[in-house]
Amino acid sequence: MGWWGILNSVQDTPPGKAVRESISEYSELTLPNDSNSLGSLFGGKLMQYVDLAGSLAAARHARTAVVTVSVDSMTFLRPVAIGQLVILRSSVNRVFRTSMEVGVKVLVEDLRTGQQDHVSSAYLTFVALDQERRKIVLPPVIPETQEEIRRYGEAGDRRAYRLRQKEREKG
Repeated sequence: MGWWGILNSVQDTPPGKAVRESISEYSELTLPNDSNSLGSLFGGKLMQYVDLAGSLAAARHARTAVVTVSVDSMTFLRPVAIGQLVILRSSVNRVFRTSMEVGVKVLVEDLRTGQQDHVSSAYLTFVALDQERRKIVLPPVIPETQEEIRRYGEAGDRRAYRLRQKEREKG
């Protein structure tokens, strides 16, 4: 590739955006309709909230429609009771040209005491689409804090693992 091709590939990449520009917070009150027979929030409902919270951060970064490609993992550390407030905090961890990893941390708050507990974490991959539903090149994410830099590096490790798994599934 000559210098013109290199220049074009650099010009095709939108300018970077700080992680802080994607940070989103979403809250839901746990109601009886969303709970199981034990009075705890359905795991699938929490997964729905996580997907929504992740898509908010992804859309804030991309500023266009986004779709979920994968969920790496999701842990359930403790149940969420009826009447508790579910708080989901999300941000883009890293961008890989046309895909991005978003981390979502889930907390619950007891509205009577104000106590918050970490109940779940998840990593999701999203792609952004244009009006013809084609993937688009995303602006790089710029980590600024030590925590963001750590999450940026770990996102690269998780992506490498996902790609290895994808190759194994093909074979």
